[in-house]
Amino acid sequence: MEKMLLKRQAYLASHAGHGSPIQGNTTAAATEKIHFGGVLGPYQDHQSNTSGDMDVDTCLKINNYEDTVRQLDMYYGLVKRQLLHHQSPTTGLFPAQTIEKEVGSVRDSIYCASAIWSLYQAYRRIDDDRGKSYELGQSAVKCFRGILRCWLQVAYKVEAFKKNQVAQNALYTRYHLHTGQVLTKDQDSCMDNHLQLDVVSLYLLFLVQMIQSGLQVIYTMDEVVFVQNLVYYVERAYRTPDFGLWQRGSKYNDGTPEIHASSIGMAKAALEAINGCNLFGEKGSSVSVIYVDIDAHNRNRSIFETLLPRESSSKNTDASLLPTISWPCFATHDDVLYNRTKSKITRRLRGNYGFKRFLRDGYGTGLEDPDRRFYNEGETREFENVEAEWPIFYLYMMLDGFFKGMPEQVEEYKRLLKTRVRHDHRGDPVIPKYFYVPRESVDYEKLEPGTQIRQASEEGASDNLFLWGQSLYIIASLLAEGLVHVNELDLIRRYLPSYNRPRKMGGRYSAFQSKHGTASDLVVQIVLIAESMRLQAMMGTYGIQTQTPHEVEPVQIWPPKELVKVYEHLGLSKRLGLEGRPTRPVGALGTSKIYRISGQTVLCYPIIFEVSDFYLSHDMSLLIDDIKTELHFVGRYWRLSGRPTVCILIREEHMRDPQFKEMLELLAMLKKGHCDGLKVRTGRLQNLISSSCIEHLDFMNHVDLKELNIQPFGQVHHDYIGYQSLTDVPKAIAYSEADYDFTQFSTGKSTADLIEALRCVEGHYVQAYILGIIQQREHPEFLIDNLTVRERLIHVKRLAGSLRHWSAVRLCSALLYQLVDSISPLITTVLVNGKQLTVGVVGGVEVVLDKPMTPSEIHEAIYRHCPVDDPVQSVLQQEVLLYCGRLIATHPNLFSGILKIRVGWILNAIRLYLAVPNENTDEDCGPESLESRSPSEIRRLLLRVLHLKNWATDDKFSGLQLTPYKRRQIEGCLARVPEGFYQKVWNVLKKTPGGILVQGHLIAQEPTLSHMTMSELNFSLLVEDMLFKITRPEYRQLVVELLCIVNTILLRNPELRFKMQLDLDFVIAEALAMFMKDFETEKTVKLPNNDGTQKKDSIDPGLTQFYNATAATTNGYLARAVVNTILRGDLETESVDDCDESCRVS
Repeated sequence: MEKMLLKRQAYLASHAGHGSPIQGNTTAAATEKIHFGGVLGPYQDHQSNTSGDMDVDTCLKINNYEDTVRQLDMYYGLVKRQLLHHQSPTTGLFPAQTIEKEVGSVRDSIYCASAIWSLYQAYRRIDDDRGKSYELGQSAVKCFRGILRCWLQVAYKVEAFKKNQVAQNALYTRYHLHTGQVLTKDQDSCMDNHLQLDVVSLYLLFLVQMIQSGLQVIYTMDEVVFVQNLVYYVERAYRTPDFGLWQRGSKYNDGTPEIHASSIGMAKAALEAINGCNLFGEKGSSVSVIYVDIDAHNRNRSIFETLLPRESSSKNTDASLLPTISWPCFATHDDVLYNRTKSKITRRLRGNYGFKRFLRDGYGTGLEDPDRRFYNEGETREFENVEAEWPIFYLYMMLDGFFKGMPEQVEEYKRLLKTRVRHDHRGDPVIPKYFYVPRESVDYEKLEPGTQIRQASEEGASDNLFLWGQSLYIIASLLAEGLVHVNELDLIRRYLPSYNRPRKMGGRYSAFQSKHGTASDLVVQIVLIAESMRLQAMMGTYGIQTQTPHEVEPVQIWPPKELVKVYEHLGLSKRLGLEGRPTRPVGALGTSKIYRISGQTVLCYPIIFEVSDFYLSHDMSLLIDDIKTELHFVGRYWRLSGRPTVCILIREEHMRDPQFKEMLELLAMLKKGHCDGLKVRTGRLQNLISSSCIEHLDFMNHVDLKELNIQPFGQVHHDYIGYQSLTDVPKAIAYSEADYDFTQFSTGKSTADLIEALRCVEGHYVQAYILGIIQQREHPEFLIDNLTVRERLIHVKRLAGSLRHWSAVRLCSALLYQLVDSISPLITTVLVNGKQLTVGVVGGVEVVLDKPMTPSEIHEAIYRHCPVDDPVQSVLQQEVLLYCGRLIATHPNLFSGILKIRVGWILNAIRLYLAVPNENTDEDCGPESLESRSPSEIRRLLLRVLHLKNWATDDKFSGLQLTPYKRRQIEGCLARVPEGFYQKVWNVLKKTPGGILVQGHLIAQEPTLSHMTMSELNFSLLVEDMLFKITRPEYRQLVVELLCIVNTILLRNPELRFKMQLDLDFVIAEALAMFMKDFETEKTVKLPNNDGTQKKDSIDPGLTQFYNATAATTNGYLARAVVNTILRGDLETESVDDCDESCRVS
């Protein structure tokens, strides 16, 4: 008792002046009592009890009971007046502003409901609340059920969106306030901008919080099924361009959606929160549990963390990231990312009245034309330094301070907010939506940012409340007054890292609750499954213990495609027109769980062991690398309770591969308990189950598995099982093919002649070649001896694959128009790393892949833009796309300086590398053609080329004689530029009124500088496109070196600027003339033409010498040529004071 009294005295002392009885009339009370005080009291304690086990009563009940009730009643009155008064009595929705009488906003409704629910949580501490707690709770439930009802009536959109993530299929984020019906075009002019994934994610997140508090929001199984489909709706946020929190898409407000870090982060948080949640609460059964695809979650997590601290391609940062990284989402617990992102937001966007939404945001400014929905090109520059400032982000920063335990931050933003809060005639606080610079003060503000007095917007006045702002104010006030604890507003402990959250009881469903240090301490369990007893016996002679499918019974080994069949029943509802989980493959993390399905225990092997139509599965070395990559991927990204269990499948066909000894070496290494630094444990499956992550698929309890025609992985039986070692196993024979004159088949022969020739030839490549000509003349279903052309190609491909005859295999795959598996997510991985891709051949048409695409769209892009006369290019480019997608995820530094990964040029770079002389052999690096090399060798060559910047000029290790000329050629193919190169070009362009000219292509100073900013991606892409107007890669690299030199000269002499155009070709010509004179080369200077080609049959000898000179030599001549340009008067001087920020930044 004495202890409780001491705590009460300490609490009251810390709230001195805030807990005393109210004096005077209610208006004065409202004015005096609704403020931010007491922030150093109760919310501090949660840092010392991060597990959430602290006694909240200690923080709240020790307060004077009557004062607490009085304060809560005061906030109840505020909520009634400012929020509940504006809730629709029919739908439960709220408008964005109270002046709006027809349009209900989903996002604003969610925040209003969260504020009402927060007060409900506070009232639950009171014994006799006179029914207020129940009223508040039911009001929040009514709002969430109203939103659910609006979405249910357009359930067909969810199903359509699962198949095609485009704006036309998106759920609406505004509905009629009182009927819940879809708005008309007259009521909502932005009907096509409703694709906002953050709204659905926010709904799911708060839905879980409210259910955890004991409220019953979901009533029926139809609603459970629909919420499961909402999970599918947000799962692909990582690859879905949307319009973001502000419903404007890119910062140019031109109707273009883009991938937003805030949308992906909120989706990630929602998936973590709802995984394993029972929507019926504590009384629910297993049928009302929600499941999340762990691989989809991981893709969102990976891409979200890759994007941070950036918001999108056009927005360097955005205030919408604040609610993403902090309350309510807490999407990252990486302290470095969190601090970098928050620091960037505050540094770039914070003002004296609030936070700007993003730079060059025209919304609410005095310059924006309210009658125009979209901006004109380049118009955003007019809004620079006069963007509206939103005080609600002061509230977000306060909430961040509460949850992170940072009282100084709370006090700082409390002080800033106090001067911006308005009051109505009752004395109730009113949060303006934003503050703007009046039209007459715009010019002065642009000259001296932050000096002009801003006016409060009409939205957020006492007669037109901004409900989002009012909701945040109420939540922050409840925390500041100590009336509610952070643990009561975050019942699932999102603000804590997953390893500090309370453990879920039961353990029937996987949860994101990994232990601290998972990435370094996790043990990956491995089960080795041999296809047959014969293979098992042979492996045993080498000390590798395996199990056959019969030996692991009753556990079944399934292919991952069978698990896809099962998941199609999750979220299935014929009444709502919902077809369950989309038929997407189960990823590496999903196949690392053990499943309980209809009384059966199932382990799936990873998709890398599936026998694919594409030819990569024939390469053992590639499979070995994929196994290592798969294990490291699982070890690095596993975030579930329990250990991952990976099934490694060993087939008999592997034994016959020449590289099978490499597989044995890998298995021996795994037996020792490690894999290149990763901890692993091999063992019998029965012994590993107890420590595995087990997922119970209870939704299958009412489905008969027999109806799904599940085909488990079966054991191969043999009469003879006597293989004792590899020497007994028949090997794939070495195969060679006679040379043919292929022109004899392509000219002057009829189809009948070709069929006869096909019957006579024996080589696989020549057979594929003839079949390709017949297919082009006729069609794939053309019959030849009772078999179609397509069937014959498949047969030839299978035979060539068994013989590792790669050129024939590739030709068959190309003629069959095959697409490599899982290429779509890998392309998305490249895009979110800030890169773009192009497919197509050098010198031909290239198509840019600058947004996530479906497999069918990728297939169309590749096969349409690869040459008909060289179809193998289409599959080679797929290989490079695949390897680049995997490499950039694990080794992004390999692609530093490369903005646009041009696949055709990368293949060209590999060919140039193969032509480099080798001093060990006195021959070129490899006489074998690129098409004839194995896929694993192509990947090795790609790695070698990407590592070029780390090579010495003479690579002693490999004996390659890499000259400066060859280096420039390869780097030019990759278009790799030095760090900060595009900012350097920006600085040069600012000093060049006539623009920069090269090979007849001009980048004009205006409107480039007006329409773009130095750090945005579009300017970099403009410069990169200019460089690729040059067709000779070595000349392209020389231009890059020259631009860096010009920038250095201008930085050291800030008073200089070019009078007219900067002609880079002319400067290089002058540098070359000086070089040739010094080296007494008598050849005349002959530069490439405007198309980048040479008129002469070969490269000019003098130019070749120049290319082959070291960078120090060429830089000297290029610098002298620039100086000569200065001496001729092509430059002029300007005031040194005119040197602006961009120069100083460089």
